[in-house]
Amino acid sequence: MTDRSTLDLSSRDPDWWRQAVVYQVYPRSFADADGDGLGDLRGITRRLGHLAALGVDALWMSPFYPSELADGGYDVADPRDVDPRLGTLDDFDALVAEAHRLGLKVIVDIVPNHSSHQHVWFQEALNSGPGSAARDRYVFRDGRGEHGELPPTDWQSVFGGSAWKRVPDGQWYLHLFAPEQPDLNWENQEVRADHRTTLRFWSDRGVDGFRVDVAHALVKDLSEPLRDLGRPELSREEALTALPPGTHPFYDRDDVHEIYRDWRKILDAYRPPRMAVAEAWVPGARRALYARPDELGQAFNFEYLQARWEAEELRQVITDSLATARAAGASATWVLSNHDVIRHASRLMLPPDTDLNAWLLSGGRAPAVDEAAGLRRARAATLLMLALPGSAYLYQGEELGLPEVADLPTEVLQDPIWEQTGRVRKGRDGCRVPLPWTTAGPSYGFGPGGAWLPQPPGFAAYAVEAQDGVEGSTLELYRTALRLRRKLLDGEELTWAADSPDGVLQFDRSEGWRCVTNLSASAVPLPAGEVLLSSAPLEDGRLGPDTTVWLGR
Repeated sequence: MTDRSTLDLSSRDPDWWRQAVVYQVYPRSFADADGDGLGDLRGITRRLGHLAALGVDALWMSPFYPSELADGGYDVADPRDVDPRLGTLDDFDALVAEAHRLGLKVIVDIVPNHSSHQHVWFQEALNSGPGSAARDRYVFRDGRGEHGELPPTDWQSVFGGSAWKRVPDGQWYLHLFAPEQPDLNWENQEVRADHRTTLRFWSDRGVDGFRVDVAHALVKDLSEPLRDLGRPELSREEALTALPPGTHPFYDRDDVHEIYRDWRKILDAYRPPRMAVAEAWVPGARRALYARPDELGQAFNFEYLQARWEAEELRQVITDSLATARAAGASATWVLSNHDVIRHASRLMLPPDTDLNAWLLSGGRAPAVDEAAGLRRARAATLLMLALPGSAYLYQGEELGLPEVADLPTEVLQDPIWEQTGRVRKGRDGCRVPLPWTTAGPSYGFGPGGAWLPQPPGFAAYAVEAQDGVEGSTLELYRTALRLRRKLLDGEELTWAADSPDGVLQFDRSEGWRCVTNLSASAVPLPAGEVLLSSAPLEDGRLGPDTTVWLGR
């Protein structure tokens, strides 16, 4: 078991999150205690020792609230309860108590942009009719056309198709995601008050922080007449850059920040203050606004996740990300995988111009990915990320080196993207396949029965049981890296080395150690210093391709 003494000391620091390593748990795919094939809270609690031994500082749980799973739990029917398939509030309290006993912080998802269509408020809105107070909690509008048969605007759903759905009385409601996820109206004071109650509810139960889903989309320009975008085919990123900053009708509007300043007052009323991190898919300079100390304090850095495995591009992204965080008074965040993207052990091996959806539709065969080469690159990327100043967010299973399960049969897919796009986009199920804990069993130790998504036979070789205590395994690499990181980190600065060969990233940390990553196709000489850790064996004192080493100076 990892020595937690230094963590216990840091846990009393209100700024513990600035350099924390946070482990994301997707509850339905982590561990199943009751054998129904769906991961649950008691399953997570039983496996918390794995996280403590890994050496992370906190776990972040994706939604575990009541939900019909129209969007993997992000369609929330009650934000202050537990889905009965996943447990009870007592189970949640037991999980928090055990996590804290082990020295782990607990972060939960909050989903403020929308609710489930099963939420009591939305059902009341459907039954109350146009112009009612109940409908004002959501975004209902009359349609266009002679009989209101056309959507109110050309706004598009992230999951495909119109962002409007018509109800039997003829009005339309806004859903930027699935139709089962109606958008809330943040001009309504009841909506704002209810979310304050939710923040206090979980904070009072011992939660240490919040991850804010779709943090950039709460506030919309609902002034009449609603305005079209004019180019509905644009992606989120393209639409944001096509308009002056802060003026998009429903993304990243300047008004959203008053909400988070209000939330910060609530979070700071606790001792220690509760942390928060924004999921905000906006350009870096705009992302910094969400991370200001009087708002959420931190925001996910998606530029790093999307960067190619190329030295100069990564160097620029890292430099810009650190500058953005510094300007906000926040620490940087780093992430390689999460529940929405292709696992990096596969993604980093794909050519830069790969159509990722086409690759998924091919079952991961066009182009084929060499799993061994992908794992080598993923290990190098991980050591690079863990050497950077700031917080690192790990996604469950990456410590095992899991690849994307790209060949899931279409008949088992659960992601609403598949159906909503007319079975054109395969969706995110491939990174959500339940974890393998043992080398045998109906679900490789995930639970006593099967799993809600099928696991490939190759998962046995990646199981915790197969790697635990095995020198050189990916699991042991993560454990060693996190143990060393805890000892080495002291400060939030880095200095780029001036003598780096082409294709090599080198930087010194203020603590007197160096990280070197070889992203080129050839081995390079290893700089002087004591080898503390290497992502792959060294080649006669040389650093091979797709390898990262930490050196004592």
